[in-house]
Amino acid sequence: MMFVSIKRKVVICAAVVAGALPVCAQHSDYPIQPVDFTHVHLTDHFWAPKIQVNADVTIPYTLSQCQRTGRVDNFLKAAGKMPPNKYTEYPFDDTDIYKTIEGASYGLQVQKNPKLELYLDTLIQIIADAQEPDGYLYTFRTMKAAKPHDWLGSKRWEKEEDLSHELYNSGHLFEAAVAHYQATGKKNLLNIATKNADLLVKDFGYGKEEKSPGHQVVEIGLAKLYRVTGEKKYLDLAKFFLDIRGPKGSEYSQSNKKVVDQSAAVGHAVRATYMYTGMADIAALTGNEAYLKAIDAIWHDVVERKLYITGGIGATGAGEAFGAPYQLPNMSAYAETCAAIANVYWNSRMFLLHGDAKYVDVLERILYNGLLSGVSLSGDRFFYPNPLASMGQHQRSAWFGCACCISNMARFLPSMPGYMYAQNKNNLYVNLFAGGTASITLPAGKINLEQQTEYPWEGKVKIVVSPVKTTAFALQVRVPGWSKQELVPGDLYYAADKREKPLAITLNGKPVKYEMVKGYAVINRSWKKGDVIAFELPMEIQKVYAKETVKDDKSRFALQRGPLIYCLEGPDNKDSAVQNIVVDKSAAIQAVNKPSLLNGVTVLEMKGSSTKRKLNSDDLIKSEQTVTAIPYYSWANRGPGEMVVWIPYEASAAKPKPAPTIATKSKATASLQNTRMYKALSDQYDPENSQDHNAPYLHWWPKKNTLEWVQYDFDQEYTISQSQVYWFDDGPWGGCRIPASWKLYYKKGNDWVPVQPVGQYEIAKDKYNLVKFEPVTTTALKMEVQLPAEHATGIHEWIVK
Repeated sequence: MMFVSIKRKVVICAAVVAGALPVCAQHSDYPIQPVDFTHVHLTDHFWAPKIQVNADVTIPYTLSQCQRTGRVDNFLKAAGKMPPNKYTEYPFDDTDIYKTIEGASYGLQVQKNPKLELYLDTLIQIIADAQEPDGYLYTFRTMKAAKPHDWLGSKRWEKEEDLSHELYNSGHLFEAAVAHYQATGKKNLLNIATKNADLLVKDFGYGKEEKSPGHQVVEIGLAKLYRVTGEKKYLDLAKFFLDIRGPKGSEYSQSNKKVVDQSAAVGHAVRATYMYTGMADIAALTGNEAYLKAIDAIWHDVVERKLYITGGIGATGAGEAFGAPYQLPNMSAYAETCAAIANVYWNSRMFLLHGDAKYVDVLERILYNGLLSGVSLSGDRFFYPNPLASMGQHQRSAWFGCACCISNMARFLPSMPGYMYAQNKNNLYVNLFAGGTASITLPAGKINLEQQTEYPWEGKVKIVVSPVKTTAFALQVRVPGWSKQELVPGDLYYAADKREKPLAITLNGKPVKYEMVKGYAVINRSWKKGDVIAFELPMEIQKVYAKETVKDDKSRFALQRGPLIYCLEGPDNKDSAVQNIVVDKSAAIQAVNKPSLLNGVTVLEMKGSSTKRKLNSDDLIKSEQTVTAIPYYSWANRGPGEMVVWIPYEASAAKPKPAPTIATKSKATASLQNTRMYKALSDQYDPENSQDHNAPYLHWWPKKNTLEWVQYDFDQEYTISQSQVYWFDDGPWGGCRIPASWKLYYKKGNDWVPVQPVGQYEIAKDKYNLVKFEPVTTTALKMEVQLPAEHATGIHEWIVK
């Protein structure tokens, strides 16, 4: 079907709230329109409490952190109300204010909060005072600091394609302004946004500043501004920012090719998915088939070759980027929270374009797993990357210098109900399942829906359909791919058995016939008040396998029940260890409800075995045990510990629990503040090579040409005579290299005395570097490391014998 034949004309009046603009715009838009989250009220036991925690904890917490960390002060300094003696870490820190205002505004659309609204007005006035007369709004330049940030450039837009993030800031400002305007009817933030957008229209374009955004998102913001104001110049500028990309730029920012010539996901995963979302928006608004063809191809590349089973994207921390096809490491998975959110935005748009349930299948996978894992159950601790395995080095943080994921989560959760329903003429789509009510107006009339379900813990779903009067329309209920063992579109992941049995649906207690169309069970009839549709999605526990080309998941399976991916975590299993667990492929698995665990979860229990090494021996001690798995989104809420998503079913894929050594029983310290790295020195992980990112390592980046140290304080006095160290070196692109030199000292009384080496200190990549020395009896050993002149150094493992 040609794209132009499915686009639709939509009349959008900006006068949607009191005090609105006197503008009414008619334009093309998505053929399917989402039912706005303000028309959906959740009362379930899964999402409603999480959205409430976001409103009660996350948004106030994020606003207070923006104040505490100086993000608000940046605007006061730009307004001349504080001396610009210092600034925060990144020029895009302005967006944390914008995104939190956006999230707070979504909350205000659902529930009035005069105190919060007043605080937002105060913030908005501070933002207005920081805006320059012509509309320029970028605090890091306007404050005129004595030593400007390195990313700014000497004049406006000079480094936009590189690091300045001027347009990125504008994009998030525009999104916040539209949300605030729609929530309150006030134009105070919208006026700031349109003034800034008018400046962009004046400065950018062919024959003017012919530059593309270094970090995409302004395209989405401009599309939203266009929808609410009807000003076509904003839509035209958004299209310009897409069309001006490539072909002489970098893969990192997706500017190595024209956007219409791209067919694979490359580079920074957040930048990429914001761009694909923007391309979908502009395709819908303009009928651009070339954009549609490109994002269709890219979507297949992501879903069939680059998607984690949790829905995460971005395999590598180097550039926060997509990896090569099937490069999906687990412990070093980046899978940034921002990328998960952007991937929901993109898949939502793909559904609105095509009306196919496969996009919602992917969206649901992200939503319940790799996105929700980004915030703690308490709402005030966060993940930036969302790995699929851990040896205890990963733990949620209270804040990040780069806080984009925190403010992104704050703005996303209030809008979650907006992904549940959609409509196209007299077709009403039910995409997600959660208890609550919805009010929807179709051309045929007004419809009230009520969902009754304990999803995702149980599969029973009851939908009460209550039109105001008897109304003919098509109810399209998504039949999740996982319910048919079709876990993701394509063959990247698969379940052992296919389910052939069609979903049984009843209408008012009697079986009803339906037609399957693009993954939806379509029931087309005249509906009357109180009609009840009911069905039960199969909640069998599925063992999931990855395609053979995903080498990191070889001889392993993952567990899925309903939409939830599960993981093994230390607190639930013997010896707080899970890396050493093996579960047979044929093992029976039982689902057990645990209302008091992790705010109430269903866990999975099965029989398995674990191994640990004997002291001074290569023999293994094997023991049988009960193995417990928890929902992946809920891990890391009980402190740092081991975790795995992909469970070995062959012993060769497991890592036996190490025997205690001098190093493991020692207290490690080092000349760096990140104490989480200390454990890496003695975790007994044997790296594949010096570049191995699959396990923890200690490093001193970004330091260079300095003398650093690591130290073991032993649990008792030992006589030692040799030591081995495996260096971390991620050259040629990374910042770490093998050291210029290293030297060992032992503690003698209160003094540090150099050991007397027998031979030379070895310095080489991809191997253990051994030094033997005259035996010494001591309670501590220290290694001094001279970093190279132009690089840092890192350590995978440090052994003492």
